[in-house]
Amino acid sequence: MIKVLGQNYYIDLDEVEKYLDMSDKSTDKSTEDKDSDVSETKINIIKFEMVKMLMDTVLTENEEVDENLGIKSSSNTSIPFKLAFNSLLNKKLINHY
Repeated sequence: MIKVLGQNYYIDLDEVEKYLDMSDKSTDKSTEDKDSDVSETKINIIKFEMVKMLMDTVLTENEEVDENLGIKSSSNTSIPFKLAFNSLLNKKLINHY
């Protein structure tokens, strides 16, 4: 596992799915097709695009970070990376072990 900013972080895919899902949980049975076992998943397209851009920013950051400095080395990261990382961390889409 690779450390990021002094800790091990991961993208919680289950939490991303819950965050984007707009399906009404109480009417899951009514949204299923009666003839087949097909169900629809509705997502908020604005949230989807924002999460996609934020994750892209985090995953494509190419600033060399000295892992020995830990959190002190975070001053070398770009402003878009900091905003994206903090936004995803705030929404619990990125977690640490």
